[in-house]
Amino acid sequence: MIEGHFLSDISFRIWDIRYRYRKAGRPVDQAVEDTWRRVSRALAGVEPRDQDAWERRFYEILEGFRFLPGGRILAGAGASRRVTLFNCFVMGSIEDSLDGIFEALKEGALTMQQGGGVGYDFSTLRPSGELAHGVGATASGPVSFMHIWDSMCATILSTGARRGAMMATLRCDHPDIEVFIVAKRDPQVLRHFNLSVLVTDDFMQAVKEDAEWPLVFPLADNELAVGKVVERLWSGGSVSRRCKVVRRISARVLWDKIMRAAYEYAEPGVLFIDRVNRMNNLWYCERISATNPCGEIPLPCYGACNLGAINLTQFIHAPFTSSAALDLEGIRVAAETAVRLLDNVYDLSLFPLEKQAQTACASRRIGLGLTGLADALAMLGIRYGSTESFDLGGKIMQEISHSAYRASIELAREKGAFPGFVAGKYLSGEFIRTLPEDIVQGIARYGIRNSHLTAIAPTGTVSLLANNVSSGLEPIFDFEYERRIREADGSFNTVSVGDYAFRQFRLRHGEDAALPDTFVRAREIPPEAHLEMQAALQQHVDNAISKTINVPRDYSFDAFRSIYENAYAKGLKGCTVFRPNPFTGEVLLSEGGAAERQCCSIEREAD
Repeated sequence: MIEGHFLSDISFRIWDIRYRYRKAGRPVDQAVEDTWRRVSRALAGVEPRDQDAWERRFYEILEGFRFLPGGRILAGAGASRRVTLFNCFVMGSIEDSLDGIFEALKEGALTMQQGGGVGYDFSTLRPSGELAHGVGATASGPVSFMHIWDSMCATILSTGARRGAMMATLRCDHPDIEVFIVAKRDPQVLRHFNLSVLVTDDFMQAVKEDAEWPLVFPLADNELAVGKVVERLWSGGSVSRRCKVVRRISARVLWDKIMRAAYEYAEPGVLFIDRVNRMNNLWYCERISATNPCGEIPLPCYGACNLGAINLTQFIHAPFTSSAALDLEGIRVAAETAVRLLDNVYDLSLFPLEKQAQTACASRRIGLGLTGLADALAMLGIRYGSTESFDLGGKIMQEISHSAYRASIELAREKGAFPGFVAGKYLSGEFIRTLPEDIVQGIARYGIRNSHLTAIAPTGTVSLLANNVSSGLEPIFDFEYERRIREADGSFNTVSVGDYAFRQFRLRHGEDAALPDTFVRAREIPPEAHLEMQAALQQHVDNAISKTINVPRDYSFDAFRSIYENAYAKGLKGCTVFRPNPFTGEVLLSEGGAAERQCCSIEREAD
């Protein structure tokens, strides 16, 4: 059934399954326009004045899929449900005790019950084989407890159209890091987790120097050290702790193990955690050691992510012609309105836990990004991977970033700065110092409403809703392909889909017209070009970017490893590379039937 703004059955079905509001089983939203109106009205309803005017402005950017807020916002705003409007959370530090572990598990279950994905740093749990002080038992290690979380997630979300998503991180100097690295080599276990290793600058230097790398764990209170002791700023704390050296390993050997696991079965990813903390706008009051499930929002304990993306395909004039042009002014206006819409989510949403409400509202983080970049480039006659594409991608993200910051300053002038704002410290942040002088001066004078403004997420489901525009900053996966979707009853179905720009070209020029060489697929783009695009946008992103670099099955291991090393050298905050392999499931099937799967795809994101 195709109607109105939908160009295909699958886009209508995604709306119907995931975002259409029903009450007592009966549709309240009769058309997608009703969904946009419901969301606009609910979010404008928290405004102290001019609610009708803001409802109209919110509706204008939602209409035609010009702006795509996070899926929880689309599904829950204005609906009589006790759910959170935030897609994902990072949970609290896990106390290294049985009580602490199961309290953290309970908090995760309550959060997932309301529709939020969760991220955890498991580095606080003592390694396997260590004596658990006080009970005389031997610890089983963090990975063993991850299986309990995985079972909880499967139980909480055993039915329904959404799939639960969790992120697990572990420090590169934790003694169980080698167990963590290979935790998903069995394709049947930990399927609700994404895994990422917290890689430090010291570790990357040790890899470069081929040095030994100590694996350590903090000493318990009153625990006597036996052997070597080092100081570490450990997960869950803000001051250095004395840590015992459990054993040593060659840094290059450990790095190769991480790379080999990623090469063979697509995980773990890598987070350059020192860079994340160094570039954090709130460097002065929080320490980050985990992210939301797809990695684009590094968060402190009990932090939340509040996402939205500007659909670039809706800002192209005269596509596929010599007069094709990008409406940067329209993007600027949409970004300004989107900042206010996302900020209002804080005043409308429920939170599963009071700690989450306190932490989230103290910073009022948002993650405004883009989607449809690859399709927009094709519509403009620019080949993804060309120098021109990097320049334009950076220019677009700069416009979104600067517009968002200016809008947030105006919001602070009207409604007040975020509670954790400390002018002198905030203004000395590394990212803030890269902003134009008028923005810096505006923050100094009025403060800023949101501590962070930009992120680029994997917008798999909402992009499919918007007639299958290319996801986030990813290249076009393929022009026509098959993908699995989760139905309302939790079952899977495989459907044929076509890329938005490809279909628009065919509508204008016919089925037999030759495709311009500006149409390029992900597998035809060298990994270096993927990194260049991510780096071009990262300089204008204060949170992070979720990006998957696709390489062919026959890609060499040495070349694969060099991608991660180049990502670190280019200043990125993280890296995920996907090589087709027999361990992971299939979500996207290319035109020729070859199994491909993008990490953080439609079945991996919490929306």
